[in-house]
Amino acid sequence: MIKSMTGYGRAKQQIGDILVSVEIKSVNHRYFEFTPKLHRNFAFLEDKLKSAVQNYVSRGKIECAVQIDAPEAEEAVVQINTSLAKGYINALKKFADENGIDFDIKISDLALKTDIFAVHKEPANEELIWNAVSQVLAEAVKSFVAMREVEGRQLSEDIKSRCDYILSLVEQVEERSPVVVSEYYEKLTARIRELLSDANVDEQRLLTEAAVFADKTAVAEETVRLRSHIDQLNSLFSEKEPVGRKMDFLVQEMNREANTIGSKCQDTGIATLVINIKAEIEKIREQIQNIE
Repeated sequence: MIKSMTGYGRAKQQIGDILVSVEIKSVNHRYFEFTPKLHRNFAFLEDKLKSAVQNYVSRGKIECAVQIDAPEAEEAVVQINTSLAKGYINALKKFADENGIDFDIKISDLALKTDIFAVHKEPANEELIWNAVSQVLAEAVKSFVAMREVEGRQLSEDIKSRCDYILSLVEQVEERSPVVVSEYYEKLTARIRELLSDANVDEQRLLTEAAVFADKTAVAEETVRLRSHIDQLNSLFSEKEPVGRKMDFLVQEMNREANTIGSKCQDTGIATLVINIKAEIEKIREQIQNIE
């Protein structure tokens, strides 16, 4: 199934004492690029998040924001460096006694001395937290992938429609090509008769010239290959694996054949058709840039 590289999904759920919110979004990118956004206390989740998302996404620039409210992870134990605190008190008392100053230090004064405090946090239960996050992530990814599939279907329909239109233009090129040779033969004959007046015209020479012209301007090989590329492109819509890169290659080949047809033909009618073909190929190329 064709998937777009643009998508968005969000989920929020309370699992036990842990509240988890996950938001995932993506835009087109040549490769898989994953950027996690979460508090540094939960940095241990980064690789797990990337691996989990990569099971569903092969290409795209992915941004995954995770918010976790886990009481256990926020608990902290504050300890006081008793010897350092006593050192401050003794030093201040001695200074007060030596200078005849009332010693009126308060506990709030000591609180300003941040170096006497040591904060210790209990390590988070990584397994418990990941269990909660993985459940919410799965819900967010589900809606994220669903959005990519919906847009992928829309892209598919648009590309198929443009391929059909290109085929109709190719058919017109194929119909016009032999007519161009016939018109060239008639114009060449008329011109030579005009130049030679009543003299006999070498019909065999005219036929030879027309044959040479026909060979130079023949586009049958190019139109056959162009049709083949379109058939291959259409066949990719039923593939289960990501096909964006294959499609991009086929579109390059389609454009190459269109350019060759344009360079061979000296007919304004065919030139106009080629311009329209190339315009549609370019639109397809733009759409494919967003296919996974």
